[in-house]
Amino acid sequence: MKKFLATLFLGLGLSLGGLNAYAQATEEAAPAATTEVAVEVAAEAPAAAEEAAPAPTVDKGDTAWMMVCTILVILMVVPGLALFYGGLVRSKNMLSVLMQVLMVFSLITVLWAVYGYSLAFGGEGLIIAGLDKLFLMGVTPESLADTFTDGVKIPEFVFIAFQATFAGITCALIVGSFAERIKFSAVLLFSALWFTFSYLPVAHMVWGAGGYLLDKGALDFAGGTVVHINAAMAGLVGAYLLGKRIGYGRESMAPHSLTLTMVGASLLWVGWFGFNAGSNLEANTFVGLPFINTLLATAAAVLAWSVGEALFKGKASMLGGASGAVAGLVAITPACGSVGPMGAIIIGLIAGFLCLWGVTGLKKMLGADDSLDVFGVHGIGGIVGALLVGVFGAPGLGGTGGEDFSIGSQLVIQAEGVLITMVWSSVVAFICYKIVDVVIGLRVSEEAEREGLDITSHGEAAYNR
Repeated sequence: MKKFLATLFLGLGLSLGGLNAYAQATEEAAPAATTEVAVEVAAEAPAAAEEAAPAPTVDKGDTAWMMVCTILVILMVVPGLALFYGGLVRSKNMLSVLMQVLMVFSLITVLWAVYGYSLAFGGEGLIIAGLDKLFLMGVTPESLADTFTDGVKIPEFVFIAFQATFAGITCALIVGSFAERIKFSAVLLFSALWFTFSYLPVAHMVWGAGGYLLDKGALDFAGGTVVHINAAMAGLVGAYLLGKRIGYGRESMAPHSLTLTMVGASLLWVGWFGFNAGSNLEANTFVGLPFINTLLATAAAVLAWSVGEALFKGKASMLGGASGAVAGLVAITPACGSVGPMGAIIIGLIAGFLCLWGVTGLKKMLGADDSLDVFGVHGIGGIVGALLVGVFGAPGLGGTGGEDFSIGSQLVIQAEGVLITMVWSSVVAFICYKIVDVVIGLRVSEEAEREGLDITSHGEAAYNR
């Protein structure tokens, strides 16, 4: 931890230079031999080399699987997340949310190709990688990316595209925290800055070669810390800095179309199989575990949220059921490849109840106008999943941990990952919001907010009256 803290304060000041280390291979001269022996050794050498290190192969099935999963994650964002968020806002802001999600995802996808992939996965480093693959330099149709099986690879372009969707949806998630009151240009500038200085370092620390949290042994199969906690903290900071919506707590701000929200939540659930199961990077026997866990945890969270509402509010709402589904999806994301099916159900049940509290009791305690409950669902759900993988990852509880798996030790590592992500994202988000506020301003005028961002920001309306 001391080593990390020392690097933490240097991280942003070092820009994004990275900490690269490359090993030098050495060659030793072969001893002299007779012609007969040399010929015999030469004949045996290829077979021995092949046995020691099998030649990399591109698996057509894995490649097709990863392309499908990439498409499924895009389905999660556009239209899934866009419709889920769009239905939750008032009708006068419907198009603004759709546009923000679409544009943020598109912007980050381009930035990922320009420099994001290089900084996250372009080399080794404690906090960030390097610029070796800036503008995707050196990546060709023949370039290969590793999977989790030695010698089996997929085209690097496919891996780049898959990871681009993760970066895009993470930044798009933040939109829900400051919906209905932020300038469109401010959303784009903030997204670019936060992506550069928060998403990329956290992604590298958790998933990149030599990353601090990866080397510590932190478990995050598909992005509980990288995606959900990271985005939730940025959203919460934004909700505080932009302030509450005009009329918040006094005027009705009910969702204008729960039908669209249900459609969006359903698309999120479908697309999430690409998100979680796709993170396995292979269509092998193991992929069934994150696949079924994504199904079970989500269903359990829907039940838990609905039961909680029925107990405390007297009725189970459709919005609660949809929100419960998202809560379960979020919570199982970091754990889906490390826990067994029964562990996934328990994680879903816990997440359903705690996220319900997150959008009710905790939200009141925090006092922030987190418009679409990004922190209550993605923040709390992400924390639940990131911590509980340290429990249900134990082999005695059905997890995939080895014989030396220690619940106590793993929980400490998981907690450290959660804490680092929360602090890093919050600090970076605060600085980025302040920069945007100085350069172009964060919030629209009171007049524009009352009229609605559809007309004032985009000159069109979602519905003709």
